[in-house]
Amino acid sequence: MLKGKVALVTGASRGIGREIALTLAGYGAAVIVNYNGSKEKAGEVVAQIVSMGGSAIAIQGSVSDYDACGTMIVQAMETYGHLDILVNNAGITKDNLLMKISEEDFDSVLDTNLKGTFNCIKHIYRPFLKQKSGRIINMTSVTGLLGNAGQANYAASKAGVIGLTKSVARELASRGITVNAVAPGFIDTDMTKAMSDTAKQAVLGQIPLGKAGTPKDIAETVAFLASDKAAYITGQVISVDGGMHM
Repeated sequence: MLKGKVALVTGASRGIGREIALTLAGYGAAVIVNYNGSKEKAGEVVAQIVSMGGSAIAIQGSVSDYDACGTMIVQAMETYGHLDILVNNAGITKDNLLMKISEEDFDSVLDTNLKGTFNCIKHIYRPFLKQKSGRIINMTSVTGLLGNAGQANYAASKAGVIGLTKSVARELASRGITVNAVAPGFIDTDMTKAMSDTAKQAVLGQIPLGKAGTPKDIAETVAFLASDKAAYITGQVISVDGGMHM
């Protein structure tokens, strides 16, 4: 489905990003595994892709750093000659009630989740225009659609990603470049495993399907949007949340 394609996945050393990288590689794409601090884990993802018969490299860089994003994309294109898929997955949380969120914590979440998405799109914009093709998939969240007490900074950043997605989709559509967003709901990751049973049950009670999703659920949706099968889909937010937001 993605044979001959090259994908850059930010924040791909663990969790959902890791599963996206492995899934895209499984469908034939060469993958650039971006990471910020988890060098060893990124190396493990690369090794797993190579063991599957695929091609991958790891590139360090914080998506909140505009110049680092440019360097990363240049390095990726120098390695593979082209880039076809950008998955803006890197993100952080610094949860607290608004009255307790520091300006620093608000800014750092927006810098990574929203400005980081802008930074990567900005640097791939001209190459995609030049080749008149490309797929951009941005990770938002059900929180960006519904809001969530104690996550004002995170919700604001993810709602911003939705507006950015729709705007850039309109700009790039005439060149055959699609831009979409995926909004995960309650997904079974290390972060959710650390929650108390009471908190988990409270969230599960809001999900019509009555269960948490898996990173694979998200990765398969991303792979579909990255493929030619989704060529007529752009500017959309695909919720993968068991019906939590409907």
